[in-house]
Amino acid sequence: MRILVYDFLSVQEAALSLSEIEKHFENADRTTIYRTLKTFEEKGIVHSIQENSTTRYKLCHDDCDEKTHKDWHLHFYCKICKQTTCKEDISFSESVQGNFRIDEIRLFAKGICENCLESLQ
Repeated sequence: MRILVYDFLSVQEAALSLSEIEKHFENADRTTIYRTLKTFEEKGIVHSIQENSTTRYKLCHDDCDEKTHKDWHLHFYCKICKQTTCKEDISFSESVQGNFRIDEIRLFAKGICENCLESLQ
């Protein structure tokens, strides 16, 4: 199941909720998928994005690990298409670190994505 979930997430452009992932695996147990995502998060394989009461999951880059998730970029929620994407060109620099360690930063914005904005014009 872990391989199937990983493979599925690896081809996704947007972050997905547990329910969205579960729909793809019709015959899989919800608890198994949830435990897989939590294990992936603990191991630095996925990062979670909290949107109001929904958690979405997106694969991490190779530089994340069990101690530090380096998803220090903007997570953007489109109010029209309802997708959450990672905007890695808008990020928080690691160079601000001093004599402390930052383990996690959560940057989240809501608006209209470039695709939906184009269709409005």
